[in-house]
Amino acid sequence: MGLKEKSLAEITVKAVVLGVLLSMVLAAANAYLGLFAGMTVSASIPAAVISMGLLRLFKKHNLLENNIVQTAASAGESLAAGVIFTLPALVILGYWDDFGGRNFWWITIIAAFGGLLGVLFTIPLRRSLIVEGELQFPEGIATAEVLETGEEGGKGIRIIAKAAVVGALFKVGAKGIGLWPDVIEKARGIKGSLFYGGSNLSPALLSVGYIVGINIAVLIFLGGAANWYIAIPICSGTQEWAVYPPEHELAGQLMSAIDYGYHVWKFQTRYIGVGAMLIGGLWTIFKMRGSLFSGVRSGLHAYRSMPGGQPEIARTDRDMPMKWILILIVASIVPLFLVYQTFVNKVSIALPMAVVMLIAGFLFSAVAGYMAGLVGSSNNPISGITIATIVVASLLLVLMMGGDAKNGPAAAIIIGSVVCCAAAIAGDNMQDLKAGRIVGATPWKQQVMQMAGTLSAAVVIAPTLMLLHAAYGFKGQEGAGTDALAAVQANLMASVARGVFKGDMPWNFAFIGMGVAGLIIALDLLLEAKKSNFRTPVLAVAIGFYLPLELSVPIFFGGLVAWAVKSFRRKLAARSEEVEGSSRSGLLFASGLITGEALMGITLAAPIVILKQYKIDLPYIAHVTGHILPFGGILGTALLIGVAVWLYNTALDRQKV
Repeated sequence: MGLKEKSLAEITVKAVVLGVLLSMVLAAANAYLGLFAGMTVSASIPAAVISMGLLRLFKKHNLLENNIVQTAASAGESLAAGVIFTLPALVILGYWDDFGGRNFWWITIIAAFGGLLGVLFTIPLRRSLIVEGELQFPEGIATAEVLETGEEGGKGIRIIAKAAVVGALFKVGAKGIGLWPDVIEKARGIKGSLFYGGSNLSPALLSVGYIVGINIAVLIFLGGAANWYIAIPICSGTQEWAVYPPEHELAGQLMSAIDYGYHVWKFQTRYIGVGAMLIGGLWTIFKMRGSLFSGVRSGLHAYRSMPGGQPEIARTDRDMPMKWILILIVASIVPLFLVYQTFVNKVSIALPMAVVMLIAGFLFSAVAGYMAGLVGSSNNPISGITIATIVVASLLLVLMMGGDAKNGPAAAIIIGSVVCCAAAIAGDNMQDLKAGRIVGATPWKQQVMQMAGTLSAAVVIAPTLMLLHAAYGFKGQEGAGTDALAAVQANLMASVARGVFKGDMPWNFAFIGMGVAGLIIALDLLLEAKKSNFRTPVLAVAIGFYLPLELSVPIFFGGLVAWAVKSFRRKLAARSEEVEGSSRSGLLFASGLITGEALMGITLAAPIVILKQYKIDLPYIAHVTGHILPFGGILGTALLIGVAVWLYNTALDRQKV
């Protein structure tokens, strides 16, 4: 009897305790990293690796227990992203003075309800996106490979271990010591315009490109290239070159080419991606409507078919009862209304906005789940989804409250925070449910543990934010010092909400993005009619527009490695079992690179916090010398190329492990 037919212990005492503790730890660590560096690291694979190591201390343990632990633990990282991308904006806007007092409880309530809605929304989405859909869910597949290889041992474990060491050392070399930079980039001003080139030196991003394949990798890169080689040069060549703001050490001087490129991207052309995401998200939901409805119907049918309380469906396809899920979702309007009534103190506004929040949460959770299937949770642009939510919410609030409403921007942020938490949890949990389907887990048990991980993370988020705000503060906040945390996404959310109410939102770029999305959708329909193997899902291109180009480049090269491996196999006309074996080896190696870099990213959070107290920054060499080592970029590039070659050879089983 295979593993998927067996009914192994899943929700055990040790699995629950370990999952809850890891969720809290990862939530706290990623809250700091997100505010400090502007991004979080996916925790599914690191949690799976940590779980395997700790559960081996017990005589009895199994793969499904490991899966349950990582399911709960990864919820902590996701919820942290949802909170830190939005709620610090209330401090930046001046609506909150800090995170203490009553604000402490509001943070916990908003995080908990937003996260729980994300879990509830994934239940009907699981069938449409995972069972019936053809999405890759790269990190879900990678997590399943790590879990299965951990049980089997042998060659697979050695591949993962070697790759994990490489990924970890890469992170230490760049972020801990400073032998090379995280990013190599150059820009030059040319006749009033500028030309930019750059790449992130990340084995994890290379691995994501390998896992998602050449089609999606190319589309993400094309979106980024269109922004940075067409939109940004046009904008910079047709407007006055910006100067550094008053708080900058070079205040009043013309920005460098790189800084100006990012300035144009941040305040103008990035919104092309936001507009494209808005249309792409609506189109994706429209295309998914049949699968979504069938998922809800099949869940309700399974509930009605229960003889004696047990549904007549396979264990590995058994969700929580759909009837109760729908009841809980509808009932959540009450607490959401109470949250809103507290912030706007007007029933005529609080009630409709609670309904809007619920509808937007489901729609954007569907979009987040879909995008996680395309590019993985780590590169899922949740902040773009949240921006779209805040734009729509702000417009509605302007109509109901007026553009001069003092609490208007803060009210829009509250809507965005609930939706952001729900979408972040939904995207990450879809990866976990994909991994669970591969290894033969019971969906409803995973969904229970997703809730447990969400609630436990919500408990630690507020005190973590209080600590970080008290120690550093946030950039953009009145009186913020030089050590203030960047809080990149929260500043962006604050500027969007404030911009809509003040009337200075860059709508022209958002409308351009909507038009671009329409053209891409038309092209995809044409390719579909011609039964082409190459397709153009609009959200993949929108992601490229929204992300910095330096993130798209290694994803593109990872896709090229996958294409080269596939082409070589076809040329040799290898036997199917040989192809399957080499494919597994490449996937394991890519999974190991993601594992090592993610684990080290979390591990470095502790020394970053400690050393900050002594005015010592990581990377250490940059702190001492004032710059990364000479020729560090060349060294980092050469090493990343070496990793790509190693991945290629491993995928073809050209080396002994």
